[in-house]
Amino acid sequence: MVDPARARKLAKRIGTIVATAIDHEIKDPRLAFVTITDTKVTNDLHDATVYYTVMGEKVDSAPDVEAAAAGLEKAKGVLRSKVGAGTGVRFTPTLTFVADTVPDTARHMEELLARAKAADDEVAKARENAQPAGDADPYKEPRVASDEDEASPDVREAD
Repeated sequence: MVDPARARKLAKRIGTIVATAIDHEIKDPRLAFVTITDTKVTNDLHDATVYYTVMGEKVDSAPDVEAAAAGLEKAKGVLRSKVGAGTGVRFTPTLTFVADTVPDTARHMEELLARAKAADDEVAKARENAQPAGDADPYKEPRVASDEDEASPDVREAD
């Protein structure tokens, strides 16, 4: 078991090394729009999971996640050797690349929030000209005490 702070530092260092290697040293065109978002290392420092996102070539184009995954899988050995040389740990962690779903989830949440805001705006618009249902004063009139009510319920008059 290793110190969690050391594992976090190593994960951050691995993410930096992998991102730099993808940008400057690996010439695979499938990795041109890959961004490393996060890295996690197991407690024994033997396995590292690298999370990545892929951007499209243009704003309107969809990203090619499958091609990026294939490019990362092909470059995994080179990246692992770069990580080993850059970290100086006894055992170089194995690298696993996982497509990061956080941006897609965030986009979906933004859409849901926009839809909820639109529904709230519709309700507020309908409420502006709304009239209350029923009487203007929906509360009951105060009850006037009668002679029958003044008698105690426990005492009954004989017929």
